[in-house]
Amino acid sequence: MGTEPAAHVVLLASPGAGHLLPMVEFARRVVAHGGGDGAEFTATLVTYTNFSSASHHYSSTLASLPPSVSTAVLPEVPLDDLPADARVETRIFTMVKRALPHLRDLLSSLLASSPAGVAAFVPDILSAWALDVSTELGVPGYVFSPSNLTALHSLLYMPQLDETTACEFRDLPEPIRLPGCVPLRGADLGDPFQDRANPTYAFMVELGRKHLLADGFVVNTLDALEHDTIAAFRTLSHSGVYPPAYAAGPFVRTCSGGEAAAAERSSLLLRWLDEQPDRSVLYVCLGSGGTLSTEQMAELAAGLEASRQRFLWMVRFLPSDKDDDRSASYLGGGHGDNPLGYLPEGFVERTRATGLAVTEWTPQVEVLNHRAVGGFLSHCGWNSTLETVAAGVPTLAWPLYAEQRMNAVILSEQVGLALRLGGSGNKGKDGVLVPREEVAAAVTELMVGEKGAAARARARELRDAAAEAWAPDGPSRKAFEAVAGKWKKVIKG
Repeated sequence: MGTEPAAHVVLLASPGAGHLLPMVEFARRVVAHGGGDGAEFTATLVTYTNFSSASHHYSSTLASLPPSVSTAVLPEVPLDDLPADARVETRIFTMVKRALPHLRDLLSSLLASSPAGVAAFVPDILSAWALDVSTELGVPGYVFSPSNLTALHSLLYMPQLDETTACEFRDLPEPIRLPGCVPLRGADLGDPFQDRANPTYAFMVELGRKHLLADGFVVNTLDALEHDTIAAFRTLSHSGVYPPAYAAGPFVRTCSGGEAAAAERSSLLLRWLDEQPDRSVLYVCLGSGGTLSTEQMAELAAGLEASRQRFLWMVRFLPSDKDDDRSASYLGGGHGDNPLGYLPEGFVERTRATGLAVTEWTPQVEVLNHRAVGGFLSHCGWNSTLETVAAGVPTLAWPLYAEQRMNAVILSEQVGLALRLGGSGNKGKDGVLVPREEVAAAVTELMVGEKGAAARARARELRDAAAEAWAPDGPSRKAFEAVAGKWKKVIKG
């Protein structure tokens, strides 16, 4: 096998940490398949010049890719004709469509230059329009879903739901019941589905249809999190309803590479953690794109203070003129020179004995795996979810945008890893404040209450399952080998 040229796989990552980071880890797995000198694949990871500043924080992660993964950047396309208030999804989808000619040129050149040919083209879930190009060029196309299978299934179901309902999804009287999935309220679906009049809605319905062009889906999930969902989707695939899905995750960072560099920069933070008792610290981080209004920031701070629990807070804020946009930081916006200035007066000084508020990027994987961390107040982005699963840390769910409310439902009602504010969902959504009393009660319950203890025990079980998923006979490794086997057959005929 060592004398055969490696087959090439082309990966296309959409903007945003939740898309780029798992795609990077997936690329590592692809080229590591086969091992040693007999590696069967090389890869090219393609990104977009538009919004490239949003990937600035992750340049070290891209730089740490092995030599068998090349990188390419599609030329910038004009977006200045879009309305100033266009949703971030509309901007991304417009960019994806307008960049297709550039993608066609790139993929054509890779087809001509790869000794063994291109075995597969794998755009991520937001770039499924690119499947038109791979179909035209005769390259098998697979979609990479950086989130869970429930989110993918709900997206595939959207065209049918659109045709059979007239009201806004948040007003649906009954839950949506997809086979094998936890029942979902219409309000739990992603933000882009909540306003039929917005151009993003039509994009999302079209996106759901476009996914049916795929030869299969590689999904960043694992059997221990979505066993029933995976089984039900397999039945649908076997009956021809959907292409097959391969639950091959988790694709998450480790404490090496870029995280180690971040840890070096955050040595003071880690030294502070070293001084805290085991499992005593609540890590608070609402993701790379999540933001809160100034008023909600104040309530969160007061709740943390009132709980009297230790905390490490990665502080971000949202300018007051955009207090209704909880994804304002998704593509690098929503920042300022002094985020701590948006906290209540005297908060940092009063909580100095038990808390630490930081503004620099925290090495999240390193933090979650620190012995002192016993809970995670999270936006429930799927990247963060899989990192906390791998670390064995329970979650307090505070979803903000995208599919995060759906993730919170999965984690609390299906998996048992998370507690939710108020017990029935995140009231911080849709302009309703989560009051400080509710924050304090939820934090206390997670860290020292009975429900928190149960979630912590479940977190340990899931940590072990995640570690076993990629063992030689693990379900994720088997799923990956199944799809990799299909790619090899393309080249060998």
